Amino acid sequence: MLAKGQTVIQYMEQFAPKSIAVPDDRIGLQLGTLQKDIRNILVALDVTDEVVDEAIALDVDLIIAHHAIIFRALKSINTSTPMGKLYEKLIKHDIAVYISHTNLDIAEGGVNDWMADALGLRHTVPIEQTSTDSLFKLVTFVPASHVEGVRHAITAAGGGHIGDYSHCTFTSEGTGTFQPEEGSEPYIGTTGKLESVSEIRLETVVPSSLRNKIVQALIKSHPYDEVAYDLYPLADSGKVYGLGRVGKLDAPVSLAQFVDTVKQGLDVPIVRVTGDLNRTIKKAAVLGGSGSRYVNQALFKGADVIVTGDIDYHTAQDALMAGIAIIDPGHNTEKIMKSGLAEVIRKRLEADKYDTQVHASTIDTEPFQFV
Repeated sequence: MLAKGQTVIQYMEQFAPKSIAVPDDRIGLQLGTLQKDIRNILVALDVTDEVVDEAIALDVDLIIAHHAIIFRALKSINTSTPMGKLYEKLIKHDIAVYISHTNLDIAEGGVNDWMADALGLRHTVPIEQTSTDSLFKLVTFVPASHVEGVRHAITAAGGGHIGDYSHCTFTSEGTGTFQPEEGSEPYIGTTGKLESVSEIRLETVVPSSLRNKIVQALIKSHPYDEVAYDLYPLADSGKVYGLGRVGKLDAPVSLAQFVDTVKQGLDVPIVRVTGDLNRTIKKAAVLGGSGSRYVNQALFKGADVIVTGDIDYHTAQDALMAGIAIIDPGHNTEKIMKSGLAEVIRKRLEADKYDTQVHASTIDTEPFQFV
């Protein structure tokens, strides 16, 4: 059985929700249609002419890429230009292109976490917070005979997570009263007669992003035809989303040693470095893509060094004076997303028993040569 395009994108957006992307980022379906069966998916960093040829050779129906192929509103598509030819080739071969950019950077387990793991960073936090998933308290009232079923449904839908703990709920006993009116279909009681029923008050926390899904799970599992429930906004902070990661190393190393870790972990032959190569590195920051404007935030978070791409001359000078080292391995290090994301999608498809195949692009899209 092949997955539909919408199903694949549903997996994508559960992993990297569009709601956590930075404003005005060019994400989502950029070309083609998802209204079709997907035989093969290609995960790529960039959609170049060589990557499209690779997709055609693999009989790909959908490319999921990190960098957009349409950056600004199009006024025309001239198929005699390089980009026009690219769009034409994709359309002629019915290959859709879906972009997951800053939402994939920010996502828990996404680009910045893959890079942090490759560098051996522990106990990471974002360099810059971009959003939080607010919390609600969900309270419902359930007959004792159904409380375990409702509890299971709510927690399976994502309710009841507090830190590293799941299935967090609280119950208390009480008495509910109600009177079924004309047209009702009461699970308990008789139309027109006031009823008093022993019930369990079941309460838990739910994140805003899963609120509708959890309420639907509650209603579906509850025996009453009219389910009584309350949702209260909480002042507690929910999950924090943000760009980049800052974390500690298992043991202090010299900047020179950490450079070797970066080259090996991010698979780059050469890097640019500022700072004394003998200085000690205990805490490091990493941010995929262009990170010049995040150097000061990394310093504020206590990082001894930031690993990021596209550092300009004046940012490097300012960092030297501020006392934070910089390792610039280039923008293309985000290629780490190809294998990471392919594995995420592959596991979801296999779990749901789809035959759709997922490929990580093998094309090197680094535009620079190192001579």
